[in-house]
Amino acid sequence: QVQFVESGGALVQPGGSLRLSCTASGFRLSYYNMGWFRQAPGKEREGISCLSFSDDTYYVDSVKGRFTISRDNAKNTVYLQMNDLKPEDTGVYYCAAPTKLCYTFDWLTADGWGQGTQVTVSS
Repeated sequence: QVQFVESGGALVQPGGSLRLSCTASGFRLSYYNMGWFRQAPGKEREGISCLSFSDDTYYVDSVKGRFTISRDNAKNTVYLQMNDLKPEDTGVYYCAAPTKLCYTFDWLTADGWGQGTQVTVSS
């Protein structure tokens, strides 16, 4: 069973940027829809972005225009570039492979949940 590994989280000031990475051994990310999710303190996990196997991208409104999901097939890695970070972006970020198509925005049913990476936006 696949398990993804997330990295790149850090403490950053408001307005700053981070790039998160997601990879997995023995699993070709390019064949699957890939999603980024986050769980803020005291809140439910939410899906924030999805990259389809045909490279279409989808974002929830709260991150649209600030976050960019992408994939490097040669490195078997999916990225989440996060710009103009806000305190409300604080949380643990996860990647996983949604079992439903990205355009449904129904991403929480997904495979491969890893340990996540902590992003803290604070001055």
